[in-house]
Amino acid sequence: MIPGAFDYRCPKTVDEAVKLLATPDSRILAGGHSLLPMMKLRFAEPARLIDINRIEELKGITEERDRDAIRIGAMTTEAELIASPLINARVPLLAEAARQIADPQVRNRGTLGGDAVHGDPGNDHPAVLIALGASYVLRGPKGERSVAADGFYLGTFMTQMAAEEILTAVVVPVPPAGGGHAYCKLKRKTGDYATAAAAVQLHLSGGICSRAAVALTNVGPTPLNASAAAALLTGKRIDEALIEQAAQAAMAICDPAEDLRGDREYRTAMAGEMTRRAIRLAVSRAQGG
Repeated sequence: MIPGAFDYRCPKTVDEAVKLLATPDSRILAGGHSLLPMMKLRFAEPARLIDINRIEELKGITEERDRDAIRIGAMTTEAELIASPLINARVPLLAEAARQIADPQVRNRGTLGGDAVHGDPGNDHPAVLIALGASYVLRGPKGERSVAADGFYLGTFMTQMAAEEILTAVVVPVPPAGGGHAYCKLKRKTGDYATAAAAVQLHLSGGICSRAAVALTNVGPTPLNASAAAALLTGKRIDEALIEQAAQAAMAICDPAEDLRGDREYRTAMAGEMTRRAIRLAVSRAQGG
């Protein structure tokens, strides 16, 4: 199908884009992989399309040493995350997740910001960013604010971002030395959304897990913070029995929709299996494996 008629604007600054968003029924165009197919099907019919691809302020990956964090421009592509020496050295979980998104064509155009704030529970970055304790920098007519990734998602395609706001950056705290990470994803074929996926970031000290985070993709109306599973790991030496307890805790919060990827029982079981695999891999990496 062909999209309906719309006004097209291409601002050069964030402030200009925010002003353009004041027009009713305006939508931001970033990578376009979610919005353009919806427009072609007439599921979305914006009166104005605001293309933010030429805003340099929204690009780049920098280290903020004063708070030991990495600041990533919202328009940074998946391919740029994968290729970044800074990301691979400091927050490798982000690069690992990006490598599992869709295919090279999508990764060369799709952006971190678009994936993070679209509100689709099938997107990969939200769970990863929750596990990393990331925050989103939003700018609107009332100024700039920061919102934690955990709690940002309110429902399917529903977030805390207001209609007149733009995501400018994602800020990710750098995990401490001695950490381990993993993003384990089950999908039917290349390019598909996850049947289920689990992100794990943990830290071992003297063989004991001193901190842990577990988050799940596409097994609920939003990405799920499996905090009970993480709490089971924290303060203990992780073994197979403990991993199984954590997997069961993760499965207990799942509420997947039935679709072509499987029924509720299957997808919930696969969330548990992805959690087991991710914890094992993260522990192995934390131990130097």
